[in-house]
Amino acid sequence: MHKIILSIIFILPLFLGCSSLKKTSTNDTINLRSPEEIYVSGMNFFDNQNFLLAEEEFKNLQKLYPLSNESIQSEVMVGFIKYLQMDYDSSISKFKKFILKYPSHNNLDYAYYMIAVNNYEQINHFELDGQFNEIALESFNQVIARFPESEYTKDSLQKIILIKSNKAAKHMDIGRFYLKEKKYTAALNRFKIVVQDYSMTKFTPEALHRMVEAYYEMGMIQESIEIAAVLGHNYPDTKWYRYSYNLVKKIKNNNSILDKLTKIF
Repeated sequence: MHKIILSIIFILPLFLGCSSLKKTSTNDTINLRSPEEIYVSGMNFFDNQNFLLAEEEFKNLQKLYPLSNESIQSEVMVGFIKYLQMDYDSSISKFKKFILKYPSHNNLDYAYYMIAVNNYEQINHFELDGQFNEIALESFNQVIARFPESEYTKDSLQKIILIKSNKAAKHMDIGRFYLKEKKYTAALNRFKIVVQDYSMTKFTPEALHRMVEAYYEMGMIQESIEIAAVLGHNYPDTKWYRYSYNLVKKIKNNNSILDKLTKIF
């Protein structure tokens, strides 16, 4: 149902002000109707969630009046219908064709945005791999780069954060696995990626703590202490800092290191 709500948010700004136009009966002969009337008929079907008949009307409009403003808008509507039907490939194809045909259209940002949304919605599909993380990220970055003042820029920025969180989560899963298997160097590489590339996500404190663990297990005490200090400085109120602090305190037989640890914390 949330996609139906999206139809109000994303499509309404593109409408051509047809609400005051005369609505015609579906029994009218198609070729006797004006482009405005066909478009309104299609929108009536769309609003009643009869997407098949709506798409049929929009396609008829494109055939009969290919140069009309309503025909251009109908192309957008067909792309949006494909999105609602979760036919993502077809939807992306429709919006890409729209961009090629109308490179100066006032609502070009919407077409780019919908391509990004189509890719974004495939990220968590159980049959698909993580490739859509990268594709969606690139698509939203295009919206921001091309249309920094667009009404879709804010949502694109929020989606980017969610995508990066998703990518960070995958790195964390792999890193934890390597850590459990005592493949510490491989684990460190994953946790470093999270800290360096996805620092805006919620996984950064845990990634730092896991680095402390990995260095500790490798006998690299100095590195373990330094990462724990970074964790304590940036995330002092987290459980991950407490875990790291308690871990480093296990070095009981080296007073000089303990003294340094006390000064750092």
